[in-house]
Amino acid sequence: MISLALFNNKGGVGKTTLTYHLAHMLQRLGKRVLAVDLDPQSNLTAAILDEAELEILWGQDSELFAQDGYAAQQALFTRTDGHRTIADAVRPILEGTGDIDPVSPVSVIDGLWLLPGNLELSKFEDKLSASWLSGYGGDLAAVRTTTAFHRIIERAALAVDADLVLIDVGPNLGAINRAALLAADTVLMPMAADLFSLKGLLNLGPTLRDWRSTWRELVLPKIPASISAPTAAMEPLGYVIMQPEMRLDRPVRAYERWLTRIPWVYGTAVLGRDNWPSDDRSYEIATLRNYRSLMPLAHDARKPMFDLRAADGALGSTQKYVQTCYQEFRQLAEAIVKRLDASKPAR
Repeated sequence: MISLALFNNKGGVGKTTLTYHLAHMLQRLGKRVLAVDLDPQSNLTAAILDEAELEILWGQDSELFAQDGYAAQQALFTRTDGHRTIADAVRPILEGTGDIDPVSPVSVIDGLWLLPGNLELSKFEDKLSASWLSGYGGDLAAVRTTTAFHRIIERAALAVDADLVLIDVGPNLGAINRAALLAADTVLMPMAADLFSLKGLLNLGPTLRDWRSTWRELVLPKIPASISAPTAAMEPLGYVIMQPEMRLDRPVRAYERWLTRIPWVYGTAVLGRDNWPSDDRSYEIATLRNYRSLMPLAHDARKPMFDLRAADGALGSTQKYVQTCYQEFRQLAEAIVKRLDASKPAR
């Protein structure tokens, strides 16, 4: 099993949309995929589960349930063995009553599972922040807190025999994301060709290297073998450029201006190379066109954009657009699998 976090310090680049579609396409390629929603906004969970199921997951008061809530509850509990979200899994740590309470993944389709997120996960931020420094001294309670996400994901991946774990995280450099990224073997960065995405890379690269070195030098050597701990690999896998919706007041040359700067910024800031050639695009995995016209149809149909059919409203030329979307995401998924295979250590 290998874990891949999709992350950019800049929001609004289509990170969750990319995670959702990659999870489905990688499953098509024969991979057993576990999608993990560690963004407290829980957009990935909301994209995968319907409203009735979300009521069961997030609502503790029966008055929140719709009239068909009981049927939805029974269906969801069948899919999850009665367990709920990652926020529920870390609640014993948050409340000081015990260690993690593992969550059973939700079966989405054959070969694809979800560890659901919850807005309540944001309450874990302060606990994780305080535990980071305490872990330097080998405090076991602090170590259990910082490694909670890693251990939850590890158990869930083993339970479903996952080949690949996709971790969706929020667009910030806070304590929740630090703990989430420590659990990632590799990091894929979705980005737009604009100043804000490049600024995000400048912040992100040094921060990841600092987290990695701090964890490996100050914390990991003090963790007993009885506690499963991540190695904080966080190896940069590459980046995917998400094309913007072109506006008449923003000329193409403005887009191209930032596009040409991405390889050098990625090489110097993320990879930490002093003399990275400005034209070396070896870490550019793909450029995805803007599919915003397909998004409303996909949302209503509750399916990936590349699965839209005429019955979903994808008529005429739109259906050709759907086929193009399928080909682009398939090529992207194949490229990611190839890079992941190349990154695995030889045995």
